[in-house]
Amino acid sequence: MLQERVKILVVDDDASIRNMLSIVLKNSGYVPTAVESSEVALLNLKNNQFDLVISDIKMPGISGIDLLKKIKMIHPEIPVIMITAYASTNDAVEAMKLGAEDYITKPFNLDELKLIIDKSLYKKNIEIENIRLKSQLTEKEKFENIVGKNHRMQKIFELIDTISQTDSTVLITGESGTGKELIAKAIHNKSPRTKNAFTSINCGALPENLLESELFGHMKGSFTDAYKDKEGLFEQADKGTLFLDEVGEMSQKMQVKLLRSIQERKIRRVGSNTEISVDVRIISATNKDLQEEMRNGNFRSDLFYRLNVISINIPPLRERKDDIPLLLNYFLKHYNQQFNRTIEGFEKEVMNIFMNYSWPGNIRELENIVERTAALEKNQFIGLYSLPVELVYNISDKKNETADFNQMLIEGDFDLSQYIDDITKRIVIKALDLNNWNIKKTSEVLKLNYRSLRYLMEKFHIKER
Repeated sequence: MLQERVKILVVDDDASIRNMLSIVLKNSGYVPTAVESSEVALLNLKNNQFDLVISDIKMPGISGIDLLKKIKMIHPEIPVIMITAYASTNDAVEAMKLGAEDYITKPFNLDELKLIIDKSLYKKNIEIENIRLKSQLTEKEKFENIVGKNHRMQKIFELIDTISQTDSTVLITGESGTGKELIAKAIHNKSPRTKNAFTSINCGALPENLLESELFGHMKGSFTDAYKDKEGLFEQADKGTLFLDEVGEMSQKMQVKLLRSIQERKIRRVGSNTEISVDVRIISATNKDLQEEMRNGNFRSDLFYRLNVISINIPPLRERKDDIPLLLNYFLKHYNQQFNRTIEGFEKEVMNIFMNYSWPGNIRELENIVERTAALEKNQFIGLYSLPVELVYNISDKKNETADFNQMLIEGDFDLSQYIDDITKRIVIKALDLNNWNIKKTSEVLKLNYRSLRYLMEKFHIKER
């Protein structure tokens, strides 16, 4: 950070101190703004950007300590240096505990003050750089558009690199919302076929006759509404890749036709006797257990073995929770750009909920939650009140919740007061939500007086809707 760009806010009720600091800072290449009170300082902080604050501790009205608290709530990234006329250890210790970067006593040495300023700004720059570096996904953490540092995902990335150079058919398995199509696209994009088409179809979304027409095409007049010849996805994907999503939903009749096309590398349009040669790599996906489907007679074994030359199983999000922070930052960055927002991250308690939730909808559910919260949130960090109620109050299955609770007790990492506060906050938010945020009605439901509920809302930073 260049000194001429560094803006420093000086807060002191003593005009002589303000003037002296303004001159010293200006001569040192900084851009100072000097104000006489905490109240004026807060207005300046609201309307302007500052890189550092220097504040007296003892001032009339809002004290320097209280100003420090407010700054750390509003702009936690701004370093604050406290000045006191009293060599009071208590004042200095309290200020440091509350987040002050350093302190200096009056009368102070100007060289010492300059040294503290430079040290504080240097530390701030290092912290900003660390945050920036942490927010950037490494190549191993971001593979194509797939985010993951979990060891199982790293194995999948290695496998994709290997199999992308072959034409082997691939079967991708995993629960809904785990990103099976992204894996298929990554294989295609890294393969020699990348310059040609990647086409996809959900086999469970269409009835049998329409699915056949979509895959193989049809001739004019072959059925009602066939007004002209149509090229199917196999032809469109020639020299490229065809992705068959939810292949386990395919009927027995369609399974036979698909098997023949894969074996012979030829297709026949609906209503035609002419065979068309195609060069297509098949990648399929399913959330079903196809071996169980074979045992039940629902899926052909010969087709299964044709599709399952190479298999990739994507773990559900609940089994790769170390990827959740990466995914959250990835999606938040995306929706910040889409909605023209500048949300910086997630409050700690929100992150705890995300880490303890079972995510039955996997990554798709997580992305939907981030999109919703990014659209609703009005503050710098996404708070609890922006989350859907069902997420807040069903954060995990009881077995996992008990295991986490026991682990905290064993490790001595359990804070009873914080635990009770968390429960109280969730109950208050749920009650408010169920009563359409009518505070009077909610206080009656909770058997609290109106003032007590207001107090809890202020304590837990619950804003009215």
